[in-house]
Amino acid sequence: MACTIPLRLFTPSASNLAFSTTSVRVTLTHFRAPSILTRASPLSSNSMSQPAATDLNAAVTANDAPQQPENADVVVQYVVLRRDLIDTWPLGSVVTQGCHASVSAVWSNKDDAQTVDYCCPDKIDSMHKVTLEVKGETQIKNLSEKLTSGGIIHKLWIEQPENIPTCLATKPYPKSIVSSYFKKLKLCK
Repeated sequence: MACTIPLRLFTPSASNLAFSTTSVRVTLTHFRAPSILTRASPLSSNSMSQPAATDLNAAVTANDAPQQPENADVVVQYVVLRRDLIDTWPLGSVVTQGCHASVSAVWSNKDDAQTVDYCCPDKIDSMHKVTLEVKGETQIKNLSEKLTSGGIIHKLWIEQPENIPTCLATKPYPKSIVSSYFKKLKLCK
C-alpha cells in the first residue's frame, strides 16, 4: 500500500541546524519492528532497511508535492501603489517603494501564524500577491485609515526624508478576509 507522508529532514549547515519539510511516497511492506516504513526499490522490492535521507529526497516528484484543495482560502498579500507616482517617478523607484512596504509588513509580523505559513519553505516559491493602484496621496491615506479601522494589519510606507506616503502592503491574510477592502481598486498596470 503506497501513501504520501510529510517528513522533516535535518540538515546540519555551518553552525546552524536546518530543518526542511518534504513529502515522500512510501510503500508499507513487511516489517520486523512496528512502524518501519520503506520505499519499494527496483533492486530489492521487499527491502527491510530504511533508505537514507538522500534516497528519500530523490523519491519526491512533482506529483508527490502537497496540493492545495481547489476550495482552500489562499493566503495573499496586497500591495497598493500610487498611480500619480507611477506616472512621474522612475518605474524602479516605485517598485522599490512597494518592495519596502511588502518586506516591512512581512517582517513586522514574522511571528504571525499566517505570515509563517505564507513564508514557509513549502510555499516560499508560490506566494500570492495582488498589486493594485490608487490615484494619489489622499486615496492611499484613506485606504490606510479604512484598513486600520477594519483591524487589517498593514504597512503604510512613508518615504524619508521627503515624508511622502508612497504605498502600502498588508501582512499576509486569507483572501476571504481582506479582498472586500480592495474590490474597488484597479490592478496596477
